[in-house]
Formats: sequence, C-alpha cells, structure tokens
Amino acid sequence: MIPQEQVPKQSFKDWLKQSLAVKVSLIGFFVLLLLIPSGMIQSLIRERQERSEEVGTEISDKWSGSQLVQGPALVIPYKTTALEKDKNGKYSSYEQIINVYLMPEVLDIQGQVKPQKLHRGIFDAVVYDSKIHVKGKFNELELKKSGINPQMLLWDKAKIVIGLSDLKGLKNDPLIKLGDQSYTVEPDNISTMIKEDAVAADAYDIQNLFDHSLTGRPDLSLTKSTALNFDFELDIRGSAELNFMHLGRTTNVQMQGNWNDPSFTGRYLPENRKISKDAFSANWKMTYFNRPFPQQWTGAKANLTTKNNEAVFGVKFKLPVDQYQKTMRTAKYAILIILLTFISLLCTEFIIKHEVSLLQYILIAAAMIIYYILLLSFSEQVGFNLAYLIASVATITLISTFIAALLKNRKAALIYALIITIFYSFVYVLIQLQDLALLFGSIGLFITIAVLMQLSARLSWTKN
Repeated sequence: MIPQEQVPKQSFKDWLKQSLAVKVSLIGFFVLLLLIPSGMIQSLIRERQERSEEVGTEISDKWSGSQLVQGPALVIPYKTTALEKDKNGKYSSYEQIINVYLMPEVLDIQGQVKPQKLHRGIFDAVVYDSKIHVKGKFNELELKKSGINPQMLLWDKAKIVIGLSDLKGLKNDPLIKLGDQSYTVEPDNISTMIKEDAVAADAYDIQNLFDHSLTGRPDLSLTKSTALNFDFELDIRGSAELNFMHLGRTTNVQMQGNWNDPSFTGRYLPENRKISKDAFSANWKMTYFNRPFPQQWTGAKANLTTKNNEAVFGVKFKLPVDQYQKTMRTAKYAILIILLTFISLLCTEFIIKHEVSLLQYILIAAAMIIYYILLLSFSEQVGFNLAYLIASVATITLISTFIAALLKNRKAALIYALIITIFYSFVYVLIQLQDLALLFGSIGLFITIAVLMQLSARLSWTKN
C-alpha cells in the first residue's frame, strides 16, 4: 500500500501573512485611521483661512470697514398729549415729543468706485475709494393721513439724517443742499444734543434710525414745507463691500468701478450689469412696493439700523481666487483618493505577483496626506491652480518612483502613475465645476467602480 503524501500544516503566523482577507481588513482599518490626519489637514486649512480673515479685518480697521450708505431722511418732531395713569388710578396728561419720519420721493445715487488690493505678508484684502453723488426730492408731509395737527410741528427742530456705517471712512466734509440752502452735517452726539434742549432727548430715535449717522439741522420754520430737493456728495473709503438702502419711493442707483469680479448682494439684483476683464457697471431701479417700510410714519422709535435689513443691496468686491475654499474641497476627497489608490495597488499585486507590505502602504498614504499640506502652502504663494499642479506632479513622481523601486517593474510604475494622475485630474475638474460637481462626481465614481468590478472578476484572488 502506497503511503499518502502528507500535506504540511499551515501555521497561524503563515496564515496571517498570506490571508487576503486579513490584508484587506488591515488596509481598510488603516484607511479609517487616515480620517484622523485628514481631519487635521482640514483643521489646518480652516486655521489659515481664519488667519487670512483676521488680517483682512485688521486692514479694514485701519482703512475703513464695509460701507452702508443710507438716506437721507427727514425727521421732524411734533408735540402731542399723552395720558398717564398714576398709582391711585387717576389719569393726568403730559406733553410728549414724537417724530415724523419722511423718506425721499425720488432717490438718485451715482457711485464711482476704485477698489484695490492691499497686502500684508502673504495675505490680501480688498479696499476701495468711492465718490457717491446723491440727489432727489421730498414731498409734502401727509398730515391728515397721519392725524397730526400742523400747529404742533416743531419746524425749527427738523433734522435731515444720512446713515454711514463707518464714519472713519468719510474723507470730505459734506454739505447738504436742501431747497435753496446748504447745511453742514455733524456726527450724532447724543450727550451734546441732550444738553441743548428737551427735544434733543429724542436724538436716541435718530440713533435708532441708522447705526451711525450724519445730521444736518435745517430751520424749516419759515417755509413750513418739506417739498424740497436735496443734493450732496460723499467721498468715502471702505473695504470689501459697498451697500445702499432702498429708502426712496423710487430709488435709482448707478455704479461703476474698476473691478472684474464683483458680487451683487442683497435683496435686489441690478436691472442691468456689464462686466469686462478690468471694470464693471450696474444700475438698480426699485419702487416702494418692494420696500419693508412706509413712505412716512410717526413714532418714538424707528429701526432701520441693521445691515441685514431687506432694503439693503450693493456690491461685494471678491478676490479672484479663494484658495482656501478650493483647498478645503480638495481635502474632502482625500480618503476617497487614498482608498482608490490602495485598491489599485492591491490589484497590481495580483497582476504582477509581487507582494507589497503594509508598511509600504503606510508610506504611500503618508505621501498622499502630505500632498494636501503642499497644496495649502503653495496655494498661499502662487495661487490654487499652479499649486495644484506643483503638488500633484511632486506627489505622483514620488509615489511612482517608489513603486518602480518596490515592484522592480517600470511599466507597472508608469501605469500606476497614470492611474494617480487620472484621480488627481478628476478631482481638479470637480473643484472647477462647482455646481455640477455632484453630477460628474457620481458619474466618475460609477465608472471607477465598474472598471474595478471588471478587473477583479478577471483576477485570481489567491496569493500562491
């Protein structure tokens, strides 16, 4: 009887080394661990972006902040009688001062803006100089509609108010022409006004009308009329944004500037716009039907202070390149690219019958993580597109050279370099597409999975 050949038993240690399931599991576990450095990279990008914003804020504080031009508005106080109930239940009358707020019938604004970039280290901020010409007219007060006794109006205490969000940016000493007279304006100073007379206590209402304002004091006691034309100019500087508030029954704004990438903000978009490679022009035309407050109202308090008011619109001067946003979007694909790279390398192992150790997988992953640090650092210096090219070429060259030395197969290394190049090119296209990134990304992933499925079906998944 011929003895059967005895098959040597495989030790547990050898099984661990040769088991495909174990290796795939370890690679998958390692990919999950890479979420930690990937998150750290994204945190670093946010930190650099915050630093860039801090520098922009510092430059704005020294130059001037974003500007919101409001007004003008006429504020005329009047006397009225109010009842007050004391602790004994008895009523007594007292004199109360209430304001009438009148918005312009027609408000025409022409703006000429000259933005420029200021640099601090590697960071940039957009600032601008602008000349704003404002003209228009007020109509008569509708006293009967408001139930106001004309005899109670304090015409000599009238005020014309202009809102400007950052008075530090005002470069001229504006004169307001109201009717046939011209009036100087001064910043609101509540404590000084209160000392002048009792009516000045209502200055708090003016301060509530606009956050920061310039006030002129026309004496309307002779004409007792608000049917007046107005005209004034503002020479202001600011940063990042220039906004206006739709206060007129009809508001027309024309703006021109030497900037090739303006972003129109607010509730109202311009009726017409023209943008060339070095300039832009835009004009808005609005009526009071799409304005969140009336043409005239009375009250002790009025609030048009917030920049987020629905009547605010304008233009934002964006930097042409936002490298931090693009770098962040690129970094979010890190785990996907590393996973696809590992799958490709695993397939390569079985195609050329050459084993790659886990340590070598780790080294390749480290190179692909450092890629994003290279991308971030170079993008701050030369811009995103060139930085993407530099970081990609450096990383692909490093990994393909390592694969060539590892597998002793130049053809396999070139194919692997081509695969990684396709991955990085695919991500770059997705970053540029923005709104269509989801569509093309899902199509690309579907094709990738289909290719891997076909490849895996043709491979023999055994190591011996």
